[in-house]
Amino acid sequence: MSNRILPLELIDKAIGSPIWILMRGRTELTGILRGFDDYVNLVLDDAVEYSPDPRDKSVVVRRELRAEILLNGNQVAVMVPGGTGPEDSMAARST
Repeated sequence: MSNRILPLELIDKAIGSPIWILMRGRTELTGILRGFDDYVNLVLDDAVEYSPDPRDKSVVVRRELRAEILLNGNQVAVMVPGGTGPEDSMAARST
């Protein structure tokens, strides 16, 4: 039998770890994954939101959020377990 892993198993392994989440639209979040359900609604601690500035789309606005937030799974497009967010990915591209 192959060593397949199901998507929810992968998310379960990421609990307690940093995660980078890309939402529908252009909003991105980072935080510590604390929990999820079958609909991939997510609970994050120490969340930071990154979104484009409405006046200048090339500028990213960073905003600290509350200590604990709930994200609607219908709006989640991509999850990167262990990801630290757009700041580090931009730094990696410039080197």
